[in-house]
Amino acid sequence: MSLLTPDLGLLFWMLLSFLLVFGALAKFGFPIITGMVDKRRAHISEALLEADKARLKLESVEEDARRMMDEATRRSQELTATAVEESNRIVESARQRADEEVAQRMEAARNQIEIEKERALGELRTTVALLSVEVAEKVVRTSLADDKAALGLVERFVDEAEGEMGHSGK
Repeated sequence: MSLLTPDLGLLFWMLLSFLLVFGALAKFGFPIITGMVDKRRAHISEALLEADKARLKLESVEEDARRMMDEATRRSQELTATAVEESNRIVESARQRADEEVAQRMEAARNQIEIEKERALGELRTTVALLSVEVAEKVVRTSLADDKAALGLVERFVDEAEGEMGHSGK
């Protein structure tokens, strides 16, 4: 018996054992293994499809986010422009009201000055009238020899009255 050449009976039983194990594996094992490989392949394919769907959805969401940011930026710029216009309008309106109020106060001051002027002229007229009466009294009391002397006296009194009014008016 040699180590390199096995006995014919041993070879028969080894071959028979191999065929039985191979047959059992072919009938029961290989279908299970190929089924598991097919399931794994299907699972990987589904996962790749889901990944593609997720990538597309992410791109869509990113695009929506970009559009929303652009819209928000545009809206913000519009609101800023509106706020600037509104503030300018408010400032202009306040300036116009202030100008109108200044004009009204100036007009009121002019009216008050005119009233004071009229009052002063009235007092001046009263004073002139009183002075005229006093001058007339002095002229009547004084004995005048001629018309020239009377006229000179009246002129002197008028000049004195004007001088007094000029000093009190300043």
